[in-house]
Amino acid sequence: MTSRQTPVTIFSGGPIVTMDGAQPTAELCVIEGERIVAVGDAALAQRYPDAHTVDLAGRTLAPGFIDAHNHLCIAALHPRWADLSEVRTPDPLRAALNAQAEAEPKAAWVRGVGWSDLEDGWTPTRQDLDALGLDRPVIAVHYSYHQCVVSSAALDALGLSDASPDPPGGSLGRTDSGALNGVLYERAFSDAHERSMAPYRDPDRWADHIVDAAHGLLREGIVSVHDAACPPSAERVYGTLAREGKLPISIVMMPHGEALLGPLDAQRLHGPPTGEGDERLRVGPVKLFADGGVLPAIGGHIKGHPISLGFVFDDLEGEVRSVVEHGFGIAVHAIGNRGAEASLDAFAAATRIRPDDQVLFRIEHATLLSRDQTRRMAELGVTAVVQPGFLHHMGGAVDGFQLDESSWMPFGQLAEAGVVLAGSSDAPCAFSEPLLTAARGVTRITSKGTVLDAAQSLPYDAWLRAYTVDAARAGGQENDRGRLEPGLQADFVVLDGELDPLRPPTVSETWVAGQRLFASS
Repeated sequence: MTSRQTPVTIFSGGPIVTMDGAQPTAELCVIEGERIVAVGDAALAQRYPDAHTVDLAGRTLAPGFIDAHNHLCIAALHPRWADLSEVRTPDPLRAALNAQAEAEPKAAWVRGVGWSDLEDGWTPTRQDLDALGLDRPVIAVHYSYHQCVVSSAALDALGLSDASPDPPGGSLGRTDSGALNGVLYERAFSDAHERSMAPYRDPDRWADHIVDAAHGLLREGIVSVHDAACPPSAERVYGTLAREGKLPISIVMMPHGEALLGPLDAQRLHGPPTGEGDERLRVGPVKLFADGGVLPAIGGHIKGHPISLGFVFDDLEGEVRSVVEHGFGIAVHAIGNRGAEASLDAFAAATRIRPDDQVLFRIEHATLLSRDQTRRMAELGVTAVVQPGFLHHMGGAVDGFQLDESSWMPFGQLAEAGVVLAGSSDAPCAFSEPLLTAARGVTRITSKGTVLDAAQSLPYDAWLRAYTVDAARAGGQENDRGRLEPGLQADFVVLDGELDPLRPPTVSETWVAGQRLFASS
């Protein structure tokens, strides 16, 4: 009886970008089964006379992309809800939500997602939703997932009235007379989101949607995501998919409570810690919030005049301390510079709890920073998990709103200070294609066609590194993927076209664990 040999495949005939500092390029890459076994010059092929050869035909082979901040478990459910991404006026809004109500007549809430106020500033009101005449609560979720509009029936279901105070970490929108207009911000939004989304957490259907969405990411060259704010219910679904061998990409689960934007889930700290798992499914850092998304904590001066906006969420330092005491890494959402300052203060205090350990500290977004803050990030070893694609939508919104002491999306400043940047999208809040978001990080062109602070640009190859080797390190995956190096999993992309940010290449093939899971033709 003979044993079946593991198949060997050699890739050659095009540029091979390894992301390995010691050997940045190679002439061929050899895989055996799920693993890379050799990377080097053409002479290596002589060791594998029976190998199957794949001719790259001039295309580029590179490590598969890692999206270090992606809300896959939420994005996967988008096909279940009304798509409001193109809605700009009341009539199309009502048409989309009426269609949703008819499609799900037994749903407790009528739910739509993705409306934006960036182009013309239009925000729906409770009256727009009340005009539907439905006997169920209605919610229209903002593209940012930090804001929504709800109907009067939804306000009643949430126990909110004109006399209700703003909740901690949230805000209730009001008319000039003080009446609720149905707009809910930050943790006020989070409560409504949780109530309306809970019925969609049926494990079997949710799992199917996650698998479908993950296959969509393969088309973009994404082989792994860090699911930022992963509630216990999603962790259970991911666990089932992993045990059944159904996950087409790898997942780093970032523990969070069931309520999006909610405070620390203290009970979860008694479960599997950061790093537990394997190359298919691993626990990442705990996700916390320093400030909001549409109400970020911003402070400083504009042409010498003081300004203060938004708010820092309460007890961040206590939450960080508790997370570190339980052996977890930490990822803190901080868009505003005051949110970043609160995060850095909390990290500095936490280093005294486990002084002999290398605690994983991440700031998610790091969108507005001073030079002193970037220096502190470098000193504390904080990774900046950034979204170059934000230059499109957020860049257009903040262009012209420049603080004297801080810069928007200061990628060049971060890199100069020695801060590691991990590339990500924040999908579904923004588009996810790494090759296109990376191009934005180079050109810094906004939705208005302007260029936001060209001095903060980074070259295209730096962004590809951010989406591979550095994103892997941000998720504790450096021994699994992110480089083309012997011993690592054979996760890679084949790119068609030059690595040119003005004419970005396209994904021709995506391979995961030595299997081609996507081919463009």
